[in-house]
Amino acid sequence: MHRVSLPEIGTFDAWRSQARALLGAGVPPEQVLWARGQAEADLFARDLPMPVGAAATVPRGFVDLARRVVWHRDPERFARLYALLWALGRNRRLLEDQGDARVDRLRKMAKEVSRDRHKMTAFVRFRDIGTPETNRRRFAAWFEPSHYIMEPVAPFFAGRFGDMDWSIFTPDLTAHFEGGALRFAPAAPRPDLPDDATEDLWRTYFQNIFNPARLKIKAMQAEMPRKYWHNLPEARLIPQMIAGAQARAQAMAEAAPTLAPVRAKRILGRAEMDMPVTGDDPLQGLGECRRCPLWDGATQAVPGEGPMDAPLMIVGEQPGDREDLEGRPFVGPAGQMFDAVAARAGLDRTRAYVTNAVKHFKFTPRGKRRIHQAANAGEISHCRWWLDVERARVAPKLILAMGGTAAESLTGSRAALRQRRGAIERLGDGTPVLVTWHPSYLLRLPQAGRAVAEAEFLSDLRQVVGMLRGMEP
Repeated sequence: MHRVSLPEIGTFDAWRSQARALLGAGVPPEQVLWARGQAEADLFARDLPMPVGAAATVPRGFVDLARRVVWHRDPERFARLYALLWALGRNRRLLEDQGDARVDRLRKMAKEVSRDRHKMTAFVRFRDIGTPETNRRRFAAWFEPSHYIMEPVAPFFAGRFGDMDWSIFTPDLTAHFEGGALRFAPAAPRPDLPDDATEDLWRTYFQNIFNPARLKIKAMQAEMPRKYWHNLPEARLIPQMIAGAQARAQAMAEAAPTLAPVRAKRILGRAEMDMPVTGDDPLQGLGECRRCPLWDGATQAVPGEGPMDAPLMIVGEQPGDREDLEGRPFVGPAGQMFDAVAARAGLDRTRAYVTNAVKHFKFTPRGKRRIHQAANAGEISHCRWWLDVERARVAPKLILAMGGTAAESLTGSRAALRQRRGAIERLGDGTPVLVTWHPSYLLRLPQAGRAVAEAEFLSDLRQVVGMLRGMEP
């Protein structure tokens, strides 16, 4: 049996050195007793000469894991690490096994150490204990960590508070930083640290930033566990702030202004746009729409046109360059193609209400040209409100949705357009919708494929004409 006693300072480096030597000598885990300092020493184990062997190479992930686990308070941490190191010699991919109990236990220990280190950096409170002959202000703090983390955390404080001298006392170890040099000393009793004016200022600030209306006690205690409260000057205020939170929140509500500030007025103005429009002409506000950024680059909003009692509503995607300039839907190349195919199908456009899912032209400038850009989901969603107003006003018996944007605005999805083309879908209110190609899609196709798509488009328009005839009284 080999007994290995590790020092309280430099524990990781000492463990790594000893573990590599043991591994190189082929000593199995069950033949080693580990201890750190006198507190963990096994009084019944005998010190035996350490074997000297070749250095072993291990995965980088294990080294990172060991650098944290060695500071855990579990007395079996060194043995657990060496057992895993031994197993890695036979299976180097063992760390990737999420179901291995040994790996899982060590990862949990490492996580607990990392959390403890984070809490120490957050909850150490220094107190001013005067200025010695060196003219460097001196501070001290007392902290009670859950694990042996003073050594690995001390460099953080040295970097953060390098312009002052300080000492941090813990039940396990003491760290001193003096004149820019860091050193460690044995544990000492908790010193009597006086309050100072800085703490009074901090308590005043803490009390003033406390928002009683957003108090969540469980969440607060998860981030600031009660075990740390007795070392935190501001923690003395927490019980009374919790007790008075409800009364303070009520007082804040009663003291709130009755008139909305300017910013709130703008927000309320946008909210009013989301409310149903009443009056003879619910679409009269379209020209002032600011629901999405598209209005800023467009010439104007393009409303729908046609009889307000039309049995058919034709919904395209968005205005193009010509539509943006003239303020009318479907007057550009795509509209001209639609008119030509509709004439062959026997569909009279003047008897339909024609509109677009998006009311402003979205484009990218390219020289003197404006290149059409597809509207995104947010822009479609913002403009759906106007389309719903048009649907409510016209109350069509049938809707023709041309293209993916129209399909998404009406049905919530533009997926599988090829499979859906020519089929009848139902909206939430039961209105039938026939999905088809957009004329601009046909114009973009090469000549070889355009004939097939145009024939499908013609077939869909003829289907619309037949359905409308079937709906006539």
